[in-house]
Amino acid sequence: MKKKYNTYSHNISDKLVKLLLTFVTFFSVSILFLIMIFLFKEGLPVFKVVSIKDFILGKQWYPTSTPPKFGILPLIAASLSVTFLSAIIAVPFSLAIAIYLSEIASNGIKQIFKPTIELIASIPSVVIGFFGMVVFAPFLQNIFKIESGLNLFNAAIMLSFMSIPTIASISEDAISSVPSSLKEASYALGATRWETITKITLSAAISGIWTSIILGLARVLGETMVVLMVAGGATTFPKSIFSPIRPLTSNIAAEMAEASYRSEHYYALFAIGIVLFILTFIFNFIANYISEKYKFKYD
Repeated sequence: MKKKYNTYSHNISDKLVKLLLTFVTFFSVSILFLIMIFLFKEGLPVFKVVSIKDFILGKQWYPTSTPPKFGILPLIAASLSVTFLSAIIAVPFSLAIAIYLSEIASNGIKQIFKPTIELIASIPSVVIGFFGMVVFAPFLQNIFKIESGLNLFNAAIMLSFMSIPTIASISEDAISSVPSSLKEASYALGATRWETITKITLSAAISGIWTSIILGLARVLGETMVVLMVAGGATTFPKSIFSPIRPLTSNIAAEMAEASYRSEHYYALFAIGIVLFILTFIFNFIANYISEKYKFKYD
């Protein structure tokens, strides 16, 4: 009788947990869906005064001119260029950290360094931006003899510092999850440790590594405070890595307080939010596609 009662209690508990998780999932998705509706509702009216083509491909952003000019191509170029440059910097360092922690470091070192690296991800972005503005910008200005240290390169360095913990941590988990039998088979065939790491371990973990890279870059693309503080704020095309720029996120943050409620400028800033939403969706779609494409390869 007692056993039957315990079984009944466990069934009730399982159903309650399942119901709670289902509710939380639908609630979260509903909130995101409502945010998306609000974003499109507030952003689409700008296309009554400017075409989608002119908005996306326009080269001038002068919302206060007469008539106003809402071309965001320089802003898109700034966002993509700072994301690409930060990827060039962050990915090699992140993979080196992940390989070292998972394949080379002892357990004692790993238990110290991995939590430390993950702790870096909790540093507020305003602190990183303040460091880039007060310390790193004068350093760049003195070393490279440029007019201002607030530029594309400074922003890329700060953003790569922010993305390294995410990419390194997820990549390390992916590499550590590779079955030891694959490595042992490689050693048995006479492969060196480096050959095993590069040709077996990394190949087996490629799905998780690519996912970590794309998720890290998606965070870089959506970062606001750092680029607002250190990118320079110029709404022009970047001509070099030392050009001042204004990515999409910093443009919204810099001008939203100045835009009159429900004005053309206000709608245009929300339309920029739509573009950011689409770009982030594309990044996540690519991450999901790569994960699905490779996840069964070594199962």
